Amino acid sequence: MKQALLDKISDGSAVICVVGLGYVGLPRLISAMNGGYPCIGIDADLSKVDSLNRGKSYIGHINVDELHAAITGGTCQITDDFAAAAGADVIVLCVPTPLSKFREPDLGFVAGAIESLSPYLHSGQLIALESTTYPGTTEELLLPTVNKMGLAVGEDFFLVYSPEREDPGNVEFASTSIPKVCGGVTEACLEAGVHFYSHITQQVVPVSSTRAAEMTKILENTYRAVNIALVNELKIVAEKMDIDIFEVIRAASTKPFGFKAFYPGPGLGGHCIPIDPFYLTWKAREYGLHTRFIELAGEINTSMPSYVVEKTIHGLNLLGKPVNGSEILILGVTYKKNIDDLRESPGIELIRSLSEKGASISYHDPHVSELSDITETGSSMYSVEWIESTVRRVDCVIIATDHDCVDYSLLETATLVIDSRGKFSPTTDQCMVVRA
Repeated sequence: MKQALLDKISDGSAVICVVGLGYVGLPRLISAMNGGYPCIGIDADLSKVDSLNRGKSYIGHINVDELHAAITGGTCQITDDFAAAAGADVIVLCVPTPLSKFREPDLGFVAGAIESLSPYLHSGQLIALESTTYPGTTEELLLPTVNKMGLAVGEDFFLVYSPEREDPGNVEFASTSIPKVCGGVTEACLEAGVHFYSHITQQVVPVSSTRAAEMTKILENTYRAVNIALVNELKIVAEKMDIDIFEVIRAASTKPFGFKAFYPGPGLGGHCIPIDPFYLTWKAREYGLHTRFIELAGEINTSMPSYVVEKTIHGLNLLGKPVNGSEILILGVTYKKNIDDLRESPGIELIRSLSEKGASISYHDPHVSELSDITETGSSMYSVEWIESTVRRVDCVIIATDHDCVDYSLLETATLVIDSRGKFSPTTDQCMVVRA
């Protein structure tokens, strides 16, 4: 079975099926298509299926023109029918893994996907899970499903974990150029997984087990979360000491060893950094361990939107204005610059918090034209035009996301700027700037 699968991957006849066509799954589908493989994309969201079949991308930074050509040419199928996976040789799971309201792992999408796939799994297939999760998920959740089918893993069927490493908006790295970590349930599984990924990515990094691969992803994102928490805390300390933290980071970055720059902001966003470390925190309890460092970092990062709100209230007070009734413009609502991703965005939290305090909120974001159901009223908000009259009209502008395509010179006419991204020097005389 293994050799037959390896041969299909080698000669390009293996059918690759990607389940979950979001920020991870869609790039993975495109990389498989670009590798010359016949592809199947499955997503339960009919709007995504319809959009791709019409040649429209629902993710701003991803171009689907070549994918649509493959769809119309018959080498790629996009569907919501899991039965299509019966014809696949490789199945890649890229479904969401959010936290529950109790900040515990919610693997409902993974469990639902493998349950929907189970009638169509058969010998000779490789399943790769890419969704971020806690160490042990592949063996504890996916392996039992395969075992129930009477398939011998490593002989009839092959199972690996290979964590996603997508970085939306980063033009320096594409899916195919980012090294791919891969761990298998058995040595044969690992061989199959490495063989597959080596045909669609430039470098594959094998590790000893699926648990090691799962832990690798958690380490990567925990490393970022903890270091961002550190600079967020130092930002507050530096502000009290009348020190520009961004100047300090720039100076420290000149050290050619032992230092990597991380930057403070209004809070963490995206699916990975605010969420993934808590997968490890949850799993560690099973071993009687309390991950204090991770949880402290989470507390600091979670508190940042409140810190920005406090600095906004302070800035308005300096002008003799209460936050209640003030007109506040949020500049940038995505969780990071140059993308259209709103997941866990601190900008959204700022809108909610300031609205609750009675402020009249508007926003501008060149990547997001409309926001729906983010305040208690449930009404939609629309991005306002970025022109001088807009900036002059409001009492305060909060820089929440520093998109590159925004003309920041317009802020010279603002009454008050709350700068959470270090775009302005705090000593500027062009307008009143409060660092946050």
